[in-house]
Amino acid sequence: MDNGAYGTQETHGVYGRRLRDAISRPDTTPLIGVYDMYSASLAARHYDGMFVSGFGFAASHYGLPDIGYIAWPDIVQFTERLRLAFPAHHLLVDIDDGYADPEVACHVVQRLERAGASGVILEDQKRPRRCGHADGKQILPLEEYLDKLALVLDSRDELVVVARTDAVDDAEALRRATALAKSGADVVLVDAVRDVDAIRRIRDAVGDTPLLFNQIAGGKSPRLSLAELSELSVDVAIYSTPCLFAAHEAIDTALSELKRSGGRLPDHASRPGAVGVAEATGLLEHNISRHHGARPWAADPR
Repeated sequence: MDNGAYGTQETHGVYGRRLRDAISRPDTTPLIGVYDMYSASLAARHYDGMFVSGFGFAASHYGLPDIGYIAWPDIVQFTERLRLAFPAHHLLVDIDDGYADPEVACHVVQRLERAGASGVILEDQKRPRRCGHADGKQILPLEEYLDKLALVLDSRDELVVVARTDAVDDAEALRRATALAKSGADVVLVDAVRDVDAIRRIRDAVGDTPLLFNQIAGGKSPRLSLAELSELSVDVAIYSTPCLFAAHEAIDTALSELKRSGGRLPDHASRPGAVGVAEATGLLEHNISRHHGARPWAADPR
């Protein structure tokens, strides 16, 4: 019997294997950053993979910036809810530095795999940490991070592990990318890459190890299409905040208009594409029906 997020070890391993298979394909695999169940419900209409962004989760769950406030039980619980609603989607989860202690990092990785995560991203920052595209980042000594990474790799079964470096200096970023590629990590991420030439250098440095690229609106990295990333032999692209920032703009606009109208809601029937009770309910009802009778290797991801 398949019990979803609480099923057998074989069931848990399916999610990591499916993501690994997607990464091995020639084109770049996109993963869309989601910050709550509603944004995930919308993302699921358009893409087969989601990214639990630390930036988005800190903002939505705590109302705080992404500087180390996230508690690991909250991330695990969110992943459990995502997996139950989206049995066939890839779920890559940002776990920051593994919540500081290597033993905690291993425990969180095991919990996430059993909750149905497809993969995790483990960074080499030290506390106080910062968003990858912010200034003032500090990184652990490479050997200390590699020791933590090795423990995490040993603690998982099939979960995809992305090794991330936040090194800012180009030479140090390349040195670390080379070491991460040799570590046994499934994927390498050098965050806040500043230009296409740097991506090419990193691609050469990591050899055959899959490469992940992170882009965020207003961040330090160039805006590149999936076709452009595929030409650069980038295997995975995460879009950290398109849902969060779009919601920010839309909510602010809607409330400004409500205030200008004196508190009168706009006429829903006269606005093509407008969202009201029926549209929102229909979206959410799909999260109930999607997983009924489904298996993670056979379900329709839409």
